[in-house]
Amino acid sequence: RSVVGSVQEGRGFAFRRKQKIERQYRKLLKKRRQVHSQQDDQFTDSYPEHLKHLYLAEEEKLKKRRRTPDDLVSSEEKLNKAADFVLEMRHHCTVLPPDGDENTAKFFIFFSVTQEKFKNKTSNQKAKEEYEKIKAEHARKREEAEKRKQQREEAQRLYKKKKMEAYKILSKKTKKGQPNLNLQVEFLLQKIQQNT
Repeated sequence: RSVVGSVQEGRGFAFRRKQKIERQYRKLLKKRRQVHSQQDDQFTDSYPEHLKHLYLAEEEKLKKRRRTPDDLVSSEEKLNKAADFVLEMRHHCTVLPPDGDENTAKFFIFFSVTQEKFKNKTSNQKAKEEYEKIKAEHARKREEAEKRKQQREEAQRLYKKKKMEAYKILSKKTKKGQPNLNLQVEFLLQKIQQNT
């Protein structure tokens, strides 16, 4: 006779407990692996193949913009130097106000520098502009196609109307059921007059 709680009787409590603990352990290992893989992915550059050239170009541009160690003068000092230069050359600049206040000079220098930064378009801005151009082109083509379709329909309608009028005239009969030759001759005469 088997013992109560044995696997043979289908009541292997210890066996079930062991399986449960193994499952939990495997689950924990799986979670740890996922966390590590996410952290690894965070610091590696894995770009989509069709956009790789854009990302690499952007990366090169950023590397060029990075400052060299000897160029680490504070931005405040640079701003002051630029303001002093502008104040000296004030009579040549049309941007500055006539009173020549230093704060306004700093503001105008800052404003001109930021304007230069925004002149260079990012790849996203270029793509948006390209998209807008294509969209406008499609809209223009659609309108042209719609106009051509309307003109064609109008021409067909006029053609059918003329054809129907000619059919009515040519299909008229006399009281005896014979074709009315007088109307046919008049129709032909009108046609000849229109052509000449």
